[in-house]
Amino acid sequence: MDTTFYIVRHGETEANVRKILQGHKDYALTEKGIQQAKEVAVKLKHTHFDKIFSSDLLRAKKTAGLLLLEHKIAIETTKRLRERSFGKYEGKPYEYTDPDLDKLMKKYNILSRKEQFRFNRYRKETESDEELSSRMLTFLRELAVTYRGKTILIVSHGGIMGATLRKLFGFDEGKINHVSVKNLAYFRLRSDGIDFFVEETSGIEIG
Repeated sequence: MDTTFYIVRHGETEANVRKILQGHKDYALTEKGIQQAKEVAVKLKHTHFDKIFSSDLLRAKKTAGLLLLEHKIAIETTKRLRERSFGKYEGKPYEYTDPDLDKLMKKYNILSRKEQFRFNRYRKETESDEELSSRMLTFLRELAVTYRGKTILIVSHGGIMGATLRKLFGFDEGKINHVSVKNLAYFRLRSDGIDFFVEETSGIEIG
């Protein structure tokens, strides 16, 4: 039997509003972010979840707690669902640049899709999209085998969710151009522990 996953991005944070790179830094949800989570909780209240796993970062944990207002399940947190680390750029504005970053971005822009997917645009010590998607998909495969036939709620982050969708939809093969994941966007995914099938998306732009 296949396992079903609902993979949800956290609600809006103060850093989202200020257009700041968050990475592993903790930022609180805004009032809008809290309301977003409550609205999705209502939308999913008739879905039975057997397990819930959340990133251990504050914005994801808070969102997970709000999503479970209609469910009585313990939240299990894990670093495996964390956002990409931005290293020394965490806390910097989106548009921030320096000579090192500028050099990396210029290199990234001339690479093929496959090379871009494997390239780190921020620091060599942090994860590429390939590594991010591998971290997520490896974790989901393990859950699919352990909780075969169950329905699992996952609360994570836009970067790792976007990288995972780019992998599943073939960005590295030139099949799509971009993926955009809004706050509290989610996708429903089915897996037999080997293959993945995206069955529904909400708040996600793929083009």
